[in-house]
Amino acid sequence: MAAAEQPSLRTLRVHLEERSYPIRIGFDTLHQAGPAIADATKANRAAVITVPGVGRRYGAPLERGLRRAGLRVERLVVPDGDRSKNLRQAARLYDALLDFGADRGTAVVALGGGVVGDLAGFVAATYLRGVPFVQVPTTLLAMADASVGGKVGVNLPQGKNLVGAFYQPKLVWIDLATLRTLPARERAAGLAEMIKHAAIWDAELFATFEAQLEAVAGLEPEPLAAGLEKSCAIKAEVVSRDERESGLRMLLNFGHTLGHAIETLSGYRRFLHGEAVAIGMAFAAVRSEALGFASPGVAPRLRELLERAGLPTAPPDFPRRAYLEALRVDKKKRDRHIRFVVLRELGRAEVVPLLPAEILPRRFPAVARRSS
Repeated sequence: MAAAEQPSLRTLRVHLEERSYPIRIGFDTLHQAGPAIADATKANRAAVITVPGVGRRYGAPLERGLRRAGLRVERLVVPDGDRSKNLRQAARLYDALLDFGADRGTAVVALGGGVVGDLAGFVAATYLRGVPFVQVPTTLLAMADASVGGKVGVNLPQGKNLVGAFYQPKLVWIDLATLRTLPARERAAGLAEMIKHAAIWDAELFATFEAQLEAVAGLEPEPLAAGLEKSCAIKAEVVSRDERESGLRMLLNFGHTLGHAIETLSGYRRFLHGEAVAIGMAFAAVRSEALGFASPGVAPRLRELLERAGLPTAPPDFPRRAYLEALRVDKKKRDRHIRFVVLRELGRAEVVPLLPAEILPRRFPAVARRSS
């Protein structure tokens, strides 16, 4: 990408009173992040938590900038993959922070995808009852979703994100140039969350993705930056209005009820998070039509866009009883009901309480496969 083609640094803000913070979006800006992190956190040390591949590619420019800003820096590396998002890895990071001499003037900086951000954020929220936290996402999935909003946590063997907290970062620094090394499959997984935001909130953005999907997926600077900025703005608005998921923010779980069950049943090995969410969204749209919440035509339009993005839309053939068992530990469950996100139309969603048997009809997953 020539410098002249690159969009200027974009800034939007998550408004949460004293917990408000900026999201900065640009190209080739990682070397500039150090002073911004120092200013946002007022820290004198930084623990950069990352995975091996990301650390090798992007750790050095970030860490040089932090050192130039006067911070002492330590890199802490965790294994890649969702299976690292657990209490054992959190305990290992606590030990490493103690060895580093980390105190409340130490910033925890997450450099990587959503797993790194969730794990590092959970550690930051709980170490010494909370130290400054910064998100530097390097996957499209993390940029569009996981890095914004302050939901941090780890998995238990029984399910995803069953231990966690709401803990806002001081800054989200997005360098879109890091996506150049992202495999196509992971890029598509990130598009799933961008499509999700449009599907639940902004019909015009959904139509834009329909018209420009290949340009966004191909990392064309202006369409990508504009689409990501609008996607982040949607999440920022929802989080600003409902930080702790008491109502409106539940809409962001569109596709996640079935998606999390798929991840759990596959042992976090077979599907990327965005792929599981894509399947969950396609299924939720089918159920939205079948239950009378959405008019016919909504589900095929959503499915077509997801498939154009290279995403799966058919649920894997686990037994229905296995899916039902996975739903029993869904964190959105209240009494016997699950707060399930349905579409009213593209750009408008609603949370409805449904029994697991209402979500998963007896012919599941065959009905979903035929409809998707």
